[in-house]
Amino acid sequence: MSAKTNPSNSGESRRSILTWFSGAALAGSAAISALANFIFMKPRATYGQPSRYSIGRPDDFPAGTRVSLDQRRVCVVREGPKLAVISTICTHLGCTVGVSDTGFACPCHGSRYDQDGNVVGGPAPKSLTWYQVSLAPNGELEVDTNAPVDQGTYYTI
Repeated sequence: MSAKTNPSNSGESRRSILTWFSGAALAGSAAISALANFIFMKPRATYGQPSRYSIGRPDDFPAGTRVSLDQRRVCVVREGPKLAVISTICTHLGCTVGVSDTGFACPCHGSRYDQDGNVVGGPAPKSLTWYQVSLAPNGELEVDTNAPVDQGTYYTI
């Protein structure tokens, strides 16, 4: 008889161990599910670059220069006391155009622009965008890419 009671005791202990592991697995999966739902609910917003940023002091751009700021995808044009900022984003498919001697050239699809950003060749549907430039209180130039201006609008320093 002692042999019969001994196997039933081992069965109960085995059953309690399996019950404990099953409960732990269910609790773990519930915790992972709750964490996944929490992460899903949190918004994943990427705001990108700010629309208003500083490009430096007016003295950083000598008269008669065209400086391409590749990080910001703009070109700063300085003609005497006047300064303008032109977008270097191709109006065809958004490639970054390069500054050339005759104006701007898109390396992707062959769009060509003159010195002022007017389309002179290629598939681009419209001219490059000019952005508003202002002088910040700290003496640096600020560009606002949310404020396009008419082509040929220069900021007088």
